[in-house]
Amino acid sequence: MGLTSDKVLALAVAAGVLLFAGTVWLWPRLARRSVRAVLGRVGLLLATQVAVFAAVGLVANQSFGFYGSWADLFGREDGQGVVVDHSAGADGGPVQVVGKRRVTPAGGSRPEVSGRVEEIRVVGRTSRIASPAFVYLPPEYFQARHRGRTFPAAVVLTGYPGTAEALVEKLHYPRTALELAKAGRMRPMILVMLRPTVAPPRDTECVDVPGGPQTETFFAKDLPEAVRAHYRVDKGPRSWGVVGNSTGGYCALKLAAHHPEVYAAGAGLSPYYDAPSDPTTGDLFQGDKDRENRASLWWYLKNRPAPDTSLLVTSSRTGETNYKDTLKFIGLVKEKRPTRISSIILESGGHNFNTWRREIPATLRWLDERLAGVRES
Repeated sequence: MGLTSDKVLALAVAAGVLLFAGTVWLWPRLARRSVRAVLGRVGLLLATQVAVFAAVGLVANQSFGFYGSWADLFGREDGQGVVVDHSAGADGGPVQVVGKRRVTPAGGSRPEVSGRVEEIRVVGRTSRIASPAFVYLPPEYFQARHRGRTFPAAVVLTGYPGTAEALVEKLHYPRTALELAKAGRMRPMILVMLRPTVAPPRDTECVDVPGGPQTETFFAKDLPEAVRAHYRVDKGPRSWGVVGNSTGGYCALKLAAHHPEVYAAGAGLSPYYDAPSDPTTGDLFQGDKDRENRASLWWYLKNRPAPDTSLLVTSSRTGETNYKDTLKFIGLVKEKRPTRISSIILESGGHNFNTWRREIPATLRWLDERLAGVRES
C-alpha cells in the first residue's frame, strides 16, 4: 500500500484509536511497581504516541502533498531524475504516453464527454531531462466536430517536493477546468501537469544549474516543443500560460518574466520571489552573480526591460507569510509597463491545498482571458 493510500491512513487512525482505548483499559492492571508493569506502561504509551503521530503525519501529507511514496519519504527517490537518453526520439517523438485515466466526476467514462488525463514521459531534446507528467485533454479534443481544432495550453506546477498526481487528485485541476468550460466560464484548455523537481531529490528552483540540470531550458523550450509535437496545441505566440503553487508559483512567474515569447501569462499561487539557497537546492549558481541576479524576480524586474507578459500573484491577509512581499511585488510590477499584474488576496488562508483550491477557478479563468483563442481548421 502506497504512502498516500487511504487504506494506510485508515489503518494508522484505527491503530491510534485502538491503542488509546487499550491504554485506558489496561492502565489499572499496569499500576503496580513491578518491572513488567513499568515496561508495559512505557510500551503502551510509546506505541500509542507513534500511532497518533503517524496518523497526523499521514493526514498532513495527504493535505499538502509533501511526499508521494515511501521511497520519496525516506530519501530513496532517485530513479526518475535527469536522464541522458541517447535514444530519445527513436520511437518517433519526445512524448511517450504510459497511461490513461478519465476525469471524475464527469458523468461518463467516454473522453468525448469527460475528457481524459494521460500519464506521459517527456524527454527534453536540449536539456536531456526526462520527466513524468500528466496531460488533461478536454472533451472537445475527442469530438468529431472539433477534429481540426487546436487549443491553448497551460503548464501546471506543484510545490517542492510535491507530486504531479496531487495536481489531479488533490487540487482537481482537470475537474475544475472541465466544470468551468461546461458552464461557459472558460474555453477548453490543455493542461500539462508536473512538478518542478525534475532532478529529485534536488530542488533546482527552475534554474539552469552550471554543470547540472538545465531546468529552465526544459520548461521554457523542451516541454512546449515536445507537447506541441504530440498534441493539438495552438502554435500562436500567445497560446501558452504557466501556473504553480509555492515553489511552482515562483517558477511560473519567473518563466513568464524570462520567456514572454513562450508564456503569455504566469500565475503564482502563494509564490515567493527569489530563489532560496538551502540544503535542498545546493549551490545553484556556482558563484555566478549574473545567474543569481537573474533568478531574483526583484532584481530582474528592476534592472531588465519589462517583459510583455501578464502576471498573477495570490496571498492572504492572515495565514500566508508572503503577504507583505506580495504587496511590494504588485507595486513594483505596476510601474513596469508593458508587464501587467493581477492578484487574488484572500482574507485568510494558509499555505495549503484548501487555500489553493479556492484560488484555482479564478486563476484558470484569468489564464483563459489572456491566452490566444482556439481556432478551427
